[in-house]
Amino acid sequence: MATVCSGIIGLPNVGKSTLFNVLTGGKAQIASFPFSTISPNVGTVSVPDNRLECLARVTNTNIITPAVVQFVDVAGLVKGAHQGEGLGNEFLSRIRSINVLAEVVRCFQGEEIAHCEGNIDPIRDIQIIELELLLADLEIVGRKLAKAVQSGTSKSTKDKERSNILEKVKAELEKGNSLRNVPFTEKEEYELVKEGFLSFKPLLYIANMDESDLTSPSPLLQRLREYASTERMEIIEICAQLELELEDISQEERMEFLEELKIKERGIDRLIKEVYKKLNLITFFTVSGGKEAKAWPVERGITASQAAGKVHSDMEKGYIKSDIIPVSELLEAGSIKQAREKGKVRIEGRDCLVEDGDVIHFRFSK
Repeated sequence: MATVCSGIIGLPNVGKSTLFNVLTGGKAQIASFPFSTISPNVGTVSVPDNRLECLARVTNTNIITPAVVQFVDVAGLVKGAHQGEGLGNEFLSRIRSINVLAEVVRCFQGEEIAHCEGNIDPIRDIQIIELELLLADLEIVGRKLAKAVQSGTSKSTKDKERSNILEKVKAELEKGNSLRNVPFTEKEEYELVKEGFLSFKPLLYIANMDESDLTSPSPLLQRLREYASTERMEIIEICAQLELELEDISQEERMEFLEELKIKERGIDRLIKEVYKKLNLITFFTVSGGKEAKAWPVERGITASQAAGKVHSDMEKGYIKSDIIPVSELLEAGSIKQAREKGKVRIEGRDCLVEDGDVIHFRFSK
């Protein structure tokens, strides 16, 4: 599986780099002026998963290795980005290789931090981003269709099918429809992923709010909630500045603070889990010689032999079979030995599909 990642996008000065630093423990520049981020910052983030810690306790392993996902902090976008305004060309070129877009929407006040549009309006900001993605896609599809005609390769069946898809894309974009909201066939969706259209990429909103919104939502946050509900979009609410400050205190103090606010889960943890889901990833676990419990992120639909290849290429080449048990059943049994005695461990061949939460022991010839 090629590296998959989520891009943190949005207008300038909405808190993208602050959020990136919280997620990754990075040192991306944070400033109160636009375009403090020019080159993208890239970092890996551990995926919160209580099952892994429970698995480590049951199997008496000393090392815990979580699954990780990659986040990219991309330069801010402004009106006219598709025509190169601001850092538009930089922004758009960077997000073409990104799999999921996590759009930070400013809902905090902060007069000391300038807004590129002069005032704070989360719905307007979302619409600016969406329009730029749509216009960039319209320009892309126009070039692709023109190239197909000029090359004279549009006569084969395969090329005709591609041209038909591109014509459909062009028609929808001209109507003002973002491609993620258009019903496509499974075959069309497969082709669109390869074409790299920006408005087809999965998207979620991150409401970057004031600390006071945690107990009393502001009108700005309420408006965004209503808009996201109408558009049937996921929204993760985070106070990025507070999350950054929480990183500087002990785990015990952090838990006490969250309990006082009656917050069960940190916003960044919800964000990571939602991005993981939108990346179409699941997790399987391995326990190596009683030393390491490890979580492996893989695309949904992977087979047991392919999963073995993620651990080591030799395992896939010499694959024989797998011993598999869902982590929930292993935890209930209390140990691998007891799980085997109860008949909970099943033996599967190479074409068995891996399910989220499977604990797998691969058998292979060396």
